Amino acid sequence: MASVVIVGAGPGGYEAALVASQLDAEVTIVDPRGPGGSAVLTDCVPSKTLVATADVLSFAAATGALGVRVGGQSPQPGTIGADLAVVNERIKRLAQAQSDDIEDRLKAEGIAHVRGRGRLLSPQSVAVSGDDGDSVLAADVVLIATGARPRLLPDSIPDGERIVTWQQLYDLDRVPERLIVVGSGVTGAEFASAYEALGSNVTLVSSRDHVLPSEDPDAAAVIEDVFAERGVTVLEQSRARAARRTPDGVVVDLEDGRQIEGSHALLALGSVPNTEDLGLAEAGVDVDERGFIKVDRVSRTSARGVYAAGDCTGVLLLASVAAMQGRIAMWHALGDAVTPLELPSVSSTVFTTPEIATVGVTQRQVDTGEVRADAITLPLATNARAKMQEIRHGFVKVFCRPTSRIVIGGVVVAPRASELIHALTLAVDSRLTVDQLASTFTVYPSLSGSIAEAARRLHISAEA
Repeated sequence: MASVVIVGAGPGGYEAALVASQLDAEVTIVDPRGPGGSAVLTDCVPSKTLVATADVLSFAAATGALGVRVGGQSPQPGTIGADLAVVNERIKRLAQAQSDDIEDRLKAEGIAHVRGRGRLLSPQSVAVSGDDGDSVLAADVVLIATGARPRLLPDSIPDGERIVTWQQLYDLDRVPERLIVVGSGVTGAEFASAYEALGSNVTLVSSRDHVLPSEDPDAAAVIEDVFAERGVTVLEQSRARAARRTPDGVVVDLEDGRQIEGSHALLALGSVPNTEDLGLAEAGVDVDERGFIKVDRVSRTSARGVYAAGDCTGVLLLASVAAMQGRIAMWHALGDAVTPLELPSVSSTVFTTPEIATVGVTQRQVDTGEVRADAITLPLATNARAKMQEIRHGFVKVFCRPTSRIVIGGVVVAPRASELIHALTLAVDSRLTVDQLASTFTVYPSLSGSIAEAARRLHISAEA
């Protein structure tokens, strides 16, 4: 029986453990916290639970146009609100419940969980400093899945009260009156959107020309329009140098000398891999210049028998990718059939209001000539279901190959785009043509009907 030691209990770690157990390995997970890692305890599950509350408030604030009345009055921003202490208590309770569910599953599969920190002594041994003392675990296979943590400004120390990271937001007991979000990437945009809906006066500090610089530019433009409509102030080309407390709140110093005052500051500047003090160099595991572990498409590192998965690899910082990397690692290490990681078929979502979901080829790849593609964009404003729900912002975009008409990418900007993108993900992964996508029945009226309509518009007749 092969022995597997997994350092880190996030999605990459616990999903790998389940696969290894299924393949009859003896599995031990080493992690100081409960199963789920940051994704469950301080990142994905908590943040998307917060977003779910914000979505309810956003929808309620817009229901006046639908004829809905609350207490005889049309709901308007400010007439409804959230008790953040109650919201955050629910968030932490749900996160813990999810962690407990994962732990119960691991126990049921006979997977050991050692509470402690692991460090490679060699590719076949892991030193553990844990609650029950120190020990050394021998292993035929080691998987490193230690995740990442928030990147900080050099001159800013989060205190968990006024200056916070995305790990500390859930200890706040009231909605920040004036929230400064430093960073306009996915995390910054999501929290700016959520806290505006919760009632904060939000200022978003962006070092780039626009928000969400890594996303589809048309989609990012929609979010900028929504931010402007809802009163979110976006400071473009404004790089933050430091955040510091004042007697009444915080001040964020910009590199050009400007100072932004607020009640709270959220640092949303990306992630730093948790790869220090893991014994990587001693075990022969290579990292890149940013500290991320180098892996191939089956999650192998440079050291024989040592694999890595999740945010510590920097491949694509998504829980779904971490989980797949972990599964692939165990399938490969334990001799099962395996398909290397295919990033073009990975779908991702930005949980703003509206959401942005993408898969496959991007607009930038098409614009730069890296990929040849035909594309169509349909605004949701013409969709019957969108009209019924007063959805004014959003679109569906589909990319296909010019000759074969195979679907190679797509973008959906809409409420619940994270659900709608699945149809396009299936099309990309299964190499469906636009005609095959268009000929599949959709419900009328539905937002998904716009996906089929976009595919129909990409049809080329045999006579053309």
